[in-house]
Amino acid sequence: MDYKIEVTEQPAQPVLSMRKKTSVANLPQELGQAYGAIIQYLGESGEKPSGIAFAAYYNMDMENLDVEMGFTVPRPLEGKDDIKAGEIPAGKQVSSMHKGPYQGMEPVYEAVTKWIQEKGYVPTGVAYEFYYNSPMEVPESELLTKIVFPLK
Repeated sequence: MDYKIEVTEQPAQPVLSMRKKTSVANLPQELGQAYGAIIQYLGESGEKPSGIAFAAYYNMDMENLDVEMGFTVPRPLEGKDDIKAGEIPAGKQVSSMHKGPYQGMEPVYEAVTKWIQEKGYVPTGVAYEFYYNSPMEVPESELLTKIVFPLK
């Protein structure tokens, strides 16, 4: 399958997020809890996310995923308890969109990883997924996820 793969330069994006180690089997529950806690905190603070939900994967160990879950925000905000203030670093990144169930993203990851190697780029080792909608809003076949690899 052909994927539209592009390289872009992105500014730093402030975020509020939670970072956890979990198995891929528990990931949906962890994502839901983290997003709910952050949205509640933003509401209490009178703020709103500026962007969509994201997850950053610092490894690909399916039994012990190191994952950061959160939202981009319009400006740097203070964290609270397990909710940390941070940023998605500025820089070049390679991305591609996936339409369909989350379980079907592996071919996109493989295509983007192969493309990065063929073009001579070096990824940072972190992979981001930006979720443009959710299974609570649309059928699985309509899910839109942007897969992003920051570059060194």
